[in-house]
Amino acid sequence: MTSYPTNVSNSQWQVISKHLDIQRSRKYDLREVVNAILYLVKTGCQWRMLPSDFPGWKIVYYYFSAWKKSSIIEQIHEALVERTRKVSGRNEEPSVGIIDAQSVKNTLVSSEDKGFDAGKKIKGIKRHIIVDTMGLILAVVIQSAYVQDRDGAFDVIGKLFENWKKVIKIFADGGYAGKLIEKVKAIFNVEIEIIKRNELHTFKILPKRWIVERTFSWIDTNRRNSKHYERLNETSVAMVHLSAIRIMLNRF
Repeated sequence: MTSYPTNVSNSQWQVISKHLDIQRSRKYDLREVVNAILYLVKTGCQWRMLPSDFPGWKIVYYYFSAWKKSSIIEQIHEALVERTRKVSGRNEEPSVGIIDAQSVKNTLVSSEDKGFDAGKKIKGIKRHIIVDTMGLILAVVIQSAYVQDRDGAFDVIGKLFENWKKVIKIFADGGYAGKLIEKVKAIFNVEIEIIKRNELHTFKILPKRWIVERTFSWIDTNRRNSKHYERLNETSVAMVHLSAIRIMLNRF
């Protein structure tokens, strides 16, 4: 077995393996495949540059692609969110969300969606996420960087309610004000509360808003997310989920 800081421990593997078919006899150990994927997410290396003591990169990529398409990565992520909340003494289902978007530079690799964020002067994509009050990701959508926050919010809120039905309030900044509030209330029956700055050009930690900013910082500690390297949006979403999985596993 390989020995890297990103490898899952025995207790962590017990949590993940519940969602994988580990009973079937295979040439390659699925635990080593998971270790290879988490190594790539943390270090940001290319698939072909995975260390040779892992299974071959084509094998690792095959399982990553299969788990992505079958939503297994997303299922593991959701199960860990529920487990993390329960361990912290909270209800498994959150009732409050916090929304924000992060514009990320694109590499030279052509991606499914990319554009120019004129406000932040960034050419690339936008990660739109909703987190709970612990900073755990509840929903993530990848959009072009040129999409305004209030225009892109509806998609990520729709994604939120695919899996988390009990959210009744979402905190947001001033960029989400306007007709979006009424539209979301009418369709999803959820309230959007806008938290505004009282003093312009003055640094101040805003209630609830800092939580989602901290989550973006957590995601960025995994170098695969330092820029947008992926061709497909669903691959980029999977990388965000895997980063969140690493963060939650390390809490146990």
